[in-house]
Amino acid sequence: MSLEEIKTRITKAEQAAGRAPGSVQLIAVSKVQPNERVEAVLEQGHRCFGENRVQEAAGKWPDFASRFDGIDLHLIGPLQTNKARQAMELFDSIHSVDRPKLASTLARLAQEIGHCPDLFIQVNTGEEEQKAGVLPADADAFIAECRGLDLPIKGLMCIPPVDEEPALHFALLAKIAARNGLDGLSMGMSSDFETAIALGATHVRVGSAIFGERGYA
Repeated sequence: MSLEEIKTRITKAEQAAGRAPGSVQLIAVSKVQPNERVEAVLEQGHRCFGENRVQEAAGKWPDFASRFDGIDLHLIGPLQTNKARQAMELFDSIHSVDRPKLASTLARLAQEIGHCPDLFIQVNTGEEEQKAGVLPADADAFIAECRGLDLPIKGLMCIPPVDEEPALHFALLAKIAARNGLDGLSMGMSSDFETAIALGATHVRVGSAIFGERGYA
């Protein structure tokens, strides 16, 4: 499926949900994709991309940034505290703030560096043991803790369980965001982004539908 087809589907989903055109940002998930596929999307004019790993992004994006203006890079995968400084220098947004230690590290580095990417708190809406994210019952307190550290929390992110109805998880995330006065909702991927838009997503993360299937080593 082409980039333009995905953008058309997003526009139609915005219209169907009664939302303003352009209210949903498409994050093209370029993790583990060959550079030539990424460059082809850049050449079509798209500038918002998502990566899962700091190290992979560091090897890919400085070169692209030297050749293409206006790149908006999002970290959508887990962040280790020892990679936090590098992540803050590479990324415009980080979607995986999920624990107090990481929050305090980001706050300290923000003071040292003098800036901080936009941050999204990851909520483990399915309460899955193997998945990162703050539990829904702990989300309000963690949001307050991050705000107390003067972190720029823009919204929440979730990855629903693969075997459950995603709408239930998107609705839960939206409810937590609303009661905490947060506008950003990073939710929805290639298979369910239209459902996510109907439930308020502001950022959808689409990879394989744009680039093709990934070739993991």
